[in-house]
Amino acid sequence: METITRRELLKRSAMMAAGGAMLLSRPVTSWASAKDAQSRVVLIRNEKLFAGGDTPDPAIAGQMLDEAVCRLTGKTAPAEAWKSIIKPTDIVGIKTNEWNQMPTPPEINEALKARVLGVGVAESNVSIADRKVKEDPVFQKATALINTRPMRTHAWSGVGSLLKNYIVFAEKLSDYHEDSCAVLGALQELPAVKGKTRLHVLVMFNPQFHHLAPSTFSAEHSWKYSGLLVGFDPVAVDSVGLRIIEAKRREYFKEDRPLNPPAKHIAAADTRYHLGTADPSKIELVKLGWDENSYV
Repeated sequence: METITRRELLKRSAMMAAGGAMLLSRPVTSWASAKDAQSRVVLIRNEKLFAGGDTPDPAIAGQMLDEAVCRLTGKTAPAEAWKSIIKPTDIVGIKTNEWNQMPTPPEINEALKARVLGVGVAESNVSIADRKVKEDPVFQKATALINTRPMRTHAWSGVGSLLKNYIVFAEKLSDYHEDSCAVLGALQELPAVKGKTRLHVLVMFNPQFHHLAPSTFSAEHSWKYSGLLVGFDPVAVDSVGLRIIEAKRREYFKEDRPLNPPAKHIAAADTRYHLGTADPSKIELVKLGWDENSYV
């Protein structure tokens, strides 16, 4: 996995800008589809995110999001970066996660909505939803999706990740539970989803690296990582998030303790569904901000 410096990033920005015009028309399934291509993933952390206690600072969360998107797109100004992802004419569904014990932080939901509105999208054409996406009129007409959720261990799929976040678009959720949910990549072919995702944001503010029982939150097994993972390739973003979880587990348990069940769906999204890359050698990891105990 390549980690690049700020100086190296500036050298590559010109090349990124040249390809920026292609961004809005490029479907999610094409990221890193070319042999030997690299998928860029931005990891940004800020040690002051929780300076006020257990609630993330909204201003810092928004700044982290803007800086990550600038680095991802190669743009220098946040306004230009967001305009390269979302068009004023888009109808935008922000697919959040409402699990009551560890939801997508409202600070991220509201920051994403504010950025979409800032591009010029009408407020009536923006919605934040999870379990009711199929009944939501904005999601029914959506031309663009933003996919965001926190990273945590999961009793059925190993981890709850961006690839799993779209399961509520399915008619029958149990169809995607076989073999440790290895078939989650097929969700990207659903008509409500296919080719619409413009951005993936995996929230690593306080990820959970272990659970004691299904569908439970364990404060003992979560920690203030104070980070975001942002990218266009959901497989690459999930892959980096998984590596962070695995590294934290090794540190905590003092041994290599694999997830049970294993997170098969991330590798399968690469090798079976060709949605992106899970191969660290093909992931360009850009690390910004606080680097202590980043685990990658």
